[in-house]
Amino acid sequence: MPELFAYTDGACSGNPGPGGWGVLLQAVEGETVLKERTLSGGEAETTNNRMELLAAIHALEVLERASKITIVTDSAYVKNGVTGWIHGWKRNGWKTSAKKPVKNAELWQRLDAAQARHDVTWQWVKGHAGHLENERADELAREGMAPFKKAARA
Repeated sequence: MPELFAYTDGACSGNPGPGGWGVLLQAVEGETVLKERTLSGGEAETTNNRMELLAAIHALEVLERASKITIVTDSAYVKNGVTGWIHGWKRNGWKTSAKKPVKNAELWQRLDAAQARHDVTWQWVKGHAGHLENERADELAREGMAPFKKAARA
């Protein structure tokens, strides 16, 4: 049975500014990549954290059936949020421990719903450190951002 991996990344030119997200999905058996799919997109005015969240969301939402998947991200914000902070936010009605509204709550809620359908393992990797699949996800995020950067300059 192949293992499913999603390498996700977000990018932003300015924060806020034009941004993009990218996903490299791979079905792997042993050392062999059996199937690969890429996803990317972006927004004209966004933040890096929003793009990181959207990459993870799209990685999960694109799966047509419940799956066991490892999501590899270089975003401590996403990994720590989804594996830890989110439980308290939900208990507190989407408020932080300081009783302030959670930033990007609608995306956290969407990510929570998307991951509920799957058996997800979250893994963090250091960004821009030569991790091949993470570098590819970064390229995809930059491709997703490109049309919005051009529009911002026009």
